[in-house]
Amino acid sequence: MVEGKGTEPCYVLGVGMTKFIKPRGKVDYTELGFEAGIKAMLDAHVNYDDVDQGVACYCYGDSTCGQRVFYQFGMTQIPIYNVNNNCSTGSTGLYMGRNMVRYGAADCVLVVGFEKMFPGSLQAFFQDRASPTGTSGLMMKEVRGASKAPGAAQMFGNAGREYMEKYGAKVEDFAEIARINHMHSAKNPYSQFHDVYTLDQIMKSPMLHEPLTKLQCCPTSDGATAAVLVSQSFLDARPELKSQAILIAGQMLATDSPNLFSRSSIDLVGYGMSQHAANVALAEANVKPADIKVCELHDCFSANEMVTLEALGLCEKGKAHEMVRRGDITYGGKVVVNPSGGLISKGHPLGATGIAQCAELVWQLRGWANNRLVDDCTVALQHNLGLGGAAVCTVYKRADGKATSKVLDAEVQKQTSLAYNPAVEAKGFTKEQALQVRSRKASSAWALQDTEQKVEARF
Repeated sequence: MVEGKGTEPCYVLGVGMTKFIKPRGKVDYTELGFEAGIKAMLDAHVNYDDVDQGVACYCYGDSTCGQRVFYQFGMTQIPIYNVNNNCSTGSTGLYMGRNMVRYGAADCVLVVGFEKMFPGSLQAFFQDRASPTGTSGLMMKEVRGASKAPGAAQMFGNAGREYMEKYGAKVEDFAEIARINHMHSAKNPYSQFHDVYTLDQIMKSPMLHEPLTKLQCCPTSDGATAAVLVSQSFLDARPELKSQAILIAGQMLATDSPNLFSRSSIDLVGYGMSQHAANVALAEANVKPADIKVCELHDCFSANEMVTLEALGLCEKGKAHEMVRRGDITYGGKVVVNPSGGLISKGHPLGATGIAQCAELVWQLRGWANNRLVDDCTVALQHNLGLGGAAVCTVYKRADGKATSKVLDAEVQKQTSLAYNPAVEAKGFTKEQALQVRSRKASSAWALQDTEQKVEARF
């Protein structure tokens, strides 16, 4: 990155989400992407004709699935990119979109993340070629052996085991992380799960790979999320929207260093690249970890949340379990981690996850997430991790520089084109509302097919 070269600030002006659901094959990615994109454009008060470039984020799907989704909004011949970067795919799309704005290639970018997954644990799709994480798998086996548990559970569970051996954490500490995430998700209308569990219930759920029980592991999910990113000049032309615009104040996409293969199970799950991404993003935003009051952190497993609390600088090295025990990762503590419920309870549709984290933090900083608000907050941190590897950290601030305060639903309804508060209600839109944001100059009924009717039927 060339320091000082990018001069144009980038804002998140609109976000939209579908509910995250179990992958039962009933809803196609065309519907998921359409719903999220329409909601994001309605939220941003833009029409697809305003969009200069599009980014589609997904891991499971044929090439150009992005165009299949975006053509439903319009066929305006803009560039559309298809991104696949493992579990950090969505935030990689945000990183790309921000750079387009930052370096003058676009004033308005639509980023849509969607995923239609298979039930059960993640499996390699191609069996006739080398796995991109094969070298990590070999290192894991050499250091700690292999079990019959799903590969990702072994990898992250081993990181938890190493943390316990080094710092004295107990299995209860990992279960407490999951308990808190499940508790948080009860107030997120988009979450796949809304069940609240006791610590004992989490510890007694089926053991996958110690210390990880089933309720400490994220599920596979179907779902979609979208964000509209805009430049300063685009926002300046719409001053009435500045109260809802959220600045991407710092951001970094990092990959692994040779430390990945240090024979440490913690290093093997991307600790180094998470730490580097956080350091760069926080420095760009001129923010210290102590300034963070709300964080969406990639808790694919409770063990990853434990080690990542340290990687992000939210606590001293070897002290994350003490932070958990003090209640410092939830309301009333030092920092509220995953107010959305996180991947563990909200769900984890790979291409959508990073943008869903963005949506939650946007709603938090606007004050719209009034049933779960982290009050008096000026800055938010996002962490999204993909083994193989890529880690994206993003720092968000309000465009007006103010701290968060609760905005009541009635006031939100006046501000948004959706006519309800999308942070606390997972509702839909009408055909007329969709028409407002679909292209006026280059729409195709053939490209849309019956997607609109299918989406409206779900509402």
